[in-house]
Amino acid sequence: MRRLAIDPRPDWQKKVEKYGLLYHTLRGEPYWDETACYEFSKFEIDTLERATYALHEMCMELVQHVIDNRLYGLFLIPPEFEQLIVDSWEADEPFVYGRFDLAFNGVDPPKLLEYNADTPTGLVEAGVAQWFWLKDVDDRADQFNAIHDRLIEAWQAVLAVDGAPIHFAAMRGLEEDYITVEYLRDTAIQAGAQTNYLDIEEIGWNEHRRRFVDQKGGTIGRIFKLYPWEWLIRDAFGKNILAARETRWLEPPWKMILSSKSILPLLWELNPDSPFLLPASFDEMDGDHVRKPVHAREGANITVVRNGKVEIQTEGPYDARSAVYQAIAPMKSFDGRYPVIGSWVINGWAAGIGIREDDSLVTQNTSRFVPHRMSD
Repeated sequence: MRRLAIDPRPDWQKKVEKYGLLYHTLRGEPYWDETACYEFSKFEIDTLERATYALHEMCMELVQHVIDNRLYGLFLIPPEFEQLIVDSWEADEPFVYGRFDLAFNGVDPPKLLEYNADTPTGLVEAGVAQWFWLKDVDDRADQFNAIHDRLIEAWQAVLAVDGAPIHFAAMRGLEEDYITVEYLRDTAIQAGAQTNYLDIEEIGWNEHRRRFVDQKGGTIGRIFKLYPWEWLIRDAFGKNILAARETRWLEPPWKMILSSKSILPLLWELNPDSPFLLPASFDEMDGDHVRKPVHAREGANITVVRNGKVEIQTEGPYDARSAVYQAIAPMKSFDGRYPVIGSWVINGWAAGIGIREDDSLVTQNTSRFVPHRMSD
């Protein structure tokens, strides 16, 4: 694994915009960064793939463990939604995707930092933009990237369970979320689905029919929402989910468990010998560690403690009173940057990776996306 300095393609902004990456520049600085790329050997890619499958299996076993032992309180799940989770899990409701964020230096086993199981973004970058970048710079080269094809397969699996039209929703005014959802919608259309788009704010409730409805009053039978479960069930509108049990959600309700950082201590407790996990606890840890809110995103409200002192403390809007603690990963600096590898699991398959890097140990919403390739 190495980081290579390269020349960006001429007029790269228009090239990535062609594939939907309109948010390639944030606050005047490149978010999509092709002045460098990461190169991996086949063995290193095999290692990442093996870690992804192992972590996915552990997470699925964890869902059953939480349900069997009624550990919902650790995940801040309101009691009235517990049965919804059980029913969703026992019905084997399908899921589409998730992203494991891994620390990896090419030598030691990849270590799980967190699992973005419900509303991960970065699909356009990982599945489309970096693939066409690779074809432009070296048409004979390869990368670990079957994301697009696996998404189509995932939607085919959803349609095999229920061929009803699928509504897609994202929050109004968030360009990245909208483009991500439209990309997912496009892969669903390629899989043969009938689809509609609406903003989250446009989802309606028909009190007489006890149904969620779209802008035209049509019943929403299945919906993909790029909107976190922990927000949805706390919205005043969210109580209607319990009354409209015919509506099927993607990601499914059982993902409420895996989308919480409370999985980190439980995974460690259940799998202390796994080479892919870091020690983690619900109680404050001795030694160097990171404090993470149970629910947070994009590196917000993170505290990094080294030698008993706070080294990094990020700001953010999330409630940091409920938190977990995790040992600091042995992250290696490449040219002054710390890469985090987002390893995608789609429909149960390890599907590919995308890399975000920052000059600090905490990856945040402005951290750059850097493409990758495999060595010959």
